[in-house]
Amino acid sequence: MTEVNCFTCQHFHTTWNPQFPRGCKVYGFKGKEMPSQTVLRTTGTACLQYERKLADHAGLTKKKRRNL
Repeated sequence: MTEVNCFTCQHFHTTWNPQFPRGCKVYGFKGKEMPSQTVLRTTGTACLQYERKLADHAGLTKKKRRNL
């Protein structure tokens, strides 16, 4: 089983709260550890909602590019 890298997932986000700095938009939670680790620990399976970020040639995601 390969480990999911939340930093490359489009559902991962960083929060303003230093006590819960990492979150998942799909599962709707925040925590200290990577969301994929929380999912693995609680369900026993790897995250099934992982979707790789879509990046253009400039290295910006489509969402960030829209906000420019």
